[in-house]
Amino acid sequence: MSITTHPPAYASPVDHVAYGEYGPGRLHLSAGWNRPTYPFQDRITADGSSGYRAEPGRYHLYVSWACPYAHRAAIVRRLLGLEEVISLSYVDDERDGRGWAFRERRGSDPVNGFTLLEQAYDATEKGYPGHISVPVLWDREHGRIVSNHFPDITIDLVTQFEQWADPSIDLYPQPWRPEINKLNAMIYHDVNTGVTRFTHAYGEEREKGHSRVVSALQWLDERLGGRRYLVGDTLSEADVRLWVTLARYDSHYNRDGLITDWDLSGFEHLWGYARDLYRRPAFRETTEGLPAAWDAPHGRDR
Repeated sequence: MSITTHPPAYASPVDHVAYGEYGPGRLHLSAGWNRPTYPFQDRITADGSSGYRAEPGRYHLYVSWACPYAHRAAIVRRLLGLEEVISLSYVDDERDGRGWAFRERRGSDPVNGFTLLEQAYDATEKGYPGHISVPVLWDREHGRIVSNHFPDITIDLVTQFEQWADPSIDLYPQPWRPEINKLNAMIYHDVNTGVTRFTHAYGEEREKGHSRVVSALQWLDERLGGRRYLVGDTLSEADVRLWVTLARYDSHYNRDGLITDWDLSGFEHLWGYARDLYRRPAFRETTEGLPAAWDAPHGRDR
């Protein structure tokens, strides 16, 4: 498939005076912090039975350095060695009421020449009124979004692109899928979104949220005391899903001791585990801003 590269085009600078903050009218901002609906949920299949056949050069990922859910997709793509199969570009880290945009800091949109990610949504559903999220999996052939449903995107990368992926990496091994699914659900509810729901809650709900997050982290820390990875004896989807929150724990979620009086290093096994994963290029090369302490010996190979 021929790939068209568009000349650089950029959105104007972030302007909260002119465009407001991102959220109102797009994102559910209730005290309960209910996640928005991700309406584009088509799937890629190796045989094309879904209408979207796995093939090199056809798909593009729009991601953000700032978003942990998009970060997962970037990590999985790199782990699987799919850089030449699925292209990827980054939106700017900051957004105003227009949502994610393409600016010089992170580069232009090489696929469509869009200046705002909203244009990809509008091309898929004219007048789309909902949340403009990343990651976005784009189909060059049909000129539309395949999926913005982040849990499905990484599973499809792992299971439907095996023909081109590194055969030594299986992030979703068949025998372990029930346990991975169970862990993924817990990690998503109690950790990935748990840290954010806690910061948006008040009163009793805030107390419950705090207890839920701390209990989950302590349970995961204990689990990792006797194993190198969360499931089985190799890296899995569950590890990727947890790591993106751990990588942001000190700098974002737990700033000023918001969740715990100690930083990530206070969780003996989670801290070593997080640094162990960081040694892998797929984690290191898709992450910015971690301090030098993350390069300290992790001791997990014991």
